[in-house]
Amino acid sequence: MSFFQTTLLLVFGFFIIFAVLVFSGILPIFKATPDGVGGEVVLWGTLPATSFEAPLDALNEENKESFSVRYVEKSAASFDTALVEALASGAGPDMVLLPQDLIVRHENKVLPLPYESFSARAFRDAFVEEGELYLRADGILALPFSVDPMVMYWNRDIFSGAGLGKPPEEWDAFLSLAPKLTKKDAALSITQSTIAFGDSVNVAHAKDILAMLIMQAGNPIVESAEGARRVTLRDQRGLVTAPAQSALRFYTDFANPSKLVYSWNRSLPDSRETFAAGDLAVYFGYASERTGLAAQSPRLNFDAVVVPQTKDAERKATFGKMTGVAVLKNSRNSTTAFYAAFALTGEDFEEAFSAVSGVPPARRDVLASKRRGADALASVFYDSALISHAWLDPRPDETERIFDAMVQNVLSGRSATSAAVSQAHEALAALF
Repeated sequence: MSFFQTTLLLVFGFFIIFAVLVFSGILPIFKATPDGVGGEVVLWGTLPATSFEAPLDALNEENKESFSVRYVEKSAASFDTALVEALASGAGPDMVLLPQDLIVRHENKVLPLPYESFSARAFRDAFVEEGELYLRADGILALPFSVDPMVMYWNRDIFSGAGLGKPPEEWDAFLSLAPKLTKKDAALSITQSTIAFGDSVNVAHAKDILAMLIMQAGNPIVESAEGARRVTLRDQRGLVTAPAQSALRFYTDFANPSKLVYSWNRSLPDSRETFAAGDLAVYFGYASERTGLAAQSPRLNFDAVVVPQTKDAERKATFGKMTGVAVLKNSRNSTTAFYAAFALTGEDFEEAFSAVSGVPPARRDVLASKRRGADALASVFYDSALISHAWLDPRPDETERIFDAMVQNVLSGRSATSAAVSQAHEALAALF
């Protein structure tokens, strides 16, 4: 064992028993502060600062004699650049809310929490499965904090008007539903759409929707084994047709005028705007969009359900945008930062943050115990958080272009679905 490893284990040794007791609920997290914990630590993230104000005030007041956490909201568009520049100048934060799609990009800046301090078993028992993206051979990159799951919002008036009491639970149902709910005018232009699938230009979250379909079909997109990442996009996974090909064909068929399920094209407004206007039967968005949709269209009669699944699926899945609290190597107070990370991902703080933000926590115990109440949509969001999954995205900006090209190549007829998937596979592999 190297000197660095030995020192690291000594520094975080107090977590060995402490963390397990905290997450099992045996030890109240703030009753006794370990030696070496003190001072202010700074947390950067792209989540709204308003969601942190009340929970952090309570946390800091309870621990005012020992430590405090200061949250700084950063723009999602400039987060990468701001973090790199701050670390280069020695003025970076102690911790960051690390999104799942920036793990690969920033993992070299993170100080992993050793498994001797918090075991992989305890981690899996505490957090939803998507959180395992933060597990690496040499330790835990981040403690999962929140998960914003993709759900299916549906227009109750459109379904009721068609004599339908509820939205479909399986994707196959859309094959017969699209011809019934999609309406066209005399010029055959779409005036009411069933589902905004098929294109990538005016479909909100197109990359995430397609990734969700691919993962539901049985392909993880990227696999990790023995410290190496392998792109799996064109793998057949024991099936006659590769899952990614099946998912891509299903998605693009809805923008193909020659198909009976034709329901969308790029001449229509953005999918969210179309849904808000009452002209789209179902919209695939995130739990965090609920408040914005209600404010944008106060008269819109909408609800939300867990996203449809493939027929006879062995397990349910949706896409989730996750954040985790990661301690940076450049932190000058890493002991306090790790202690604060456990506090921020503890039951009390996650309950308080979720109540303010409307975004589900990543803790299994909170999700299991808080799913029922007066808020009908909260149970849908919490159920969806439990089945959320994502993939190790090497460069979100570049992969956005890769997924867009995969869709456009099929729509334009430049490539068959198999060739489009293969080209995307090669482009993804090159990024790693």
